[in-house]
Amino acid sequence: MLHSIISKIDQKHHFETASAHCDIPCGIYDPHLAQLSALTVIRMLDLMADLEKGHTVVDTAFRNSMIRYVAVKEEHAEQCKKEIRVIFGDYIKKDHIEKFPELPELTHKIFQAASKCRQAAARENGLELLALVNRFAEIFWATKGIETKKAVAPYKPSEEVVYPVL
Repeated sequence: MLHSIISKIDQKHHFETASAHCDIPCGIYDPHLAQLSALTVIRMLDLMADLEKGHTVVDTAFRNSMIRYVAVKEEHAEQCKKEIRVIFGDYIKKDHIEKFPELPELTHKIFQAASKCRQAAARENGLELLALVNRFAEIFWATKGIETKKAVAPYKPSEEVVYPVL
């Protein structure tokens, strides 16, 4: 009923048609959250390794900290996948892929690397994830005509991250 009323009003006043890629047409995309998530994965892997070095006896405090580090690692690996999936699915267009043909494979590699980070506790997996996400960020900013720079993040794990030059 409401639809029919609006249709009749539209016939008389001709509302402008709106379209969007999602429910809210914000147009805001940024790989920064994926990069932060990858850094968080590395940080949790470092904390897990440090915790193991400091404990010869597995006690309640050890278990509590380890479980929390693993939970955060898992959450941020999945968050990284989500952020990349949204940008690739909603922002990346055919002309972007034509200009950067590595994008589909790169995106798939990010998903696989994030899954490896969830499955294991090797720091190398986290570094691989960050490197892939950094490459994705370089391409993302290039699609917008924005130069990038690399700088070491000002917090642990103190790894290099791609930033837009604004």
